[in-house]
Amino acid sequence: MPKVRLSQQLLGLLAAVLFCISPTRAGENGVDLKLVLAVDASGSVDQEEFALQLGGIAAAFRDPAVREAIRSGPKKRIAVNITVWAQHEVPKDSTGWSILTSDADIERFAAMAEALPRRVNGGTGMGAGLAAALRELETSGLEAPREIVDISGDGAESPARDYVVMMPQARQMARSRGVVVNGLAILGEANVEEWYRRNVLVGPGSFLVVARDYEDFAEAMRRKLLREITHDARLSGLQ
Repeated sequence: MPKVRLSQQLLGLLAAVLFCISPTRAGENGVDLKLVLAVDASGSVDQEEFALQLGGIAAAFRDPAVREAIRSGPKKRIAVNITVWAQHEVPKDSTGWSILTSDADIERFAAMAEALPRRVNGGTGMGAGLAAALRELETSGLEAPREIVDISGDGAESPARDYVVMMPQARQMARSRGVVVNGLAILGEANVEEWYRRNVLVGPGSFLVVARDYEDFAEAMRRKLLREITHDARLSGLQ
């Protein structure tokens, strides 16, 4: 009889623990948006310009309107990843995922972004960069109703010397997975804006933001984030 009572007590305790833990774990995995910022570190981007991109990301996330947008969805939080890409054959760099909801979360992410060292260089392997961003989304372990990759850069994709994933294949991968791909084109190279419009954007509502130069990157990123992150853009007046 004591053994029966002990088993019942253990089962009750186990049920109580599972009841308390399971919803928490499910909640931890749920966000309103998964966003990968795919940053160009190819040879056309010097060290100062790379720092301006990362500093621009930090400044944009510190903007009060962006902070408000992060908490505009039902779950009041988003997940963000920075993936740095360059030449097709060069390994990509990734910060991993940051879940942003509080001002402290956002500040930690901003500080990490602006301090991120450059570990990638080479040609403009944009297709491989997009493929790497898609892998980050797929392996995140997070659940979200929207998934977006934002590609920023200052030039067209470099021709590949060997078989690698190029933008046509990478865009098809994104389309088949329901991932929206937006662009942030930094003007400088001839026809870069038109190239981005033709070769980068994927999915319903995808759009391009243009930065006049690297000094304009932070403001362009801020505008892009507001449009991407705000839960209902129709009500926000951003469309």
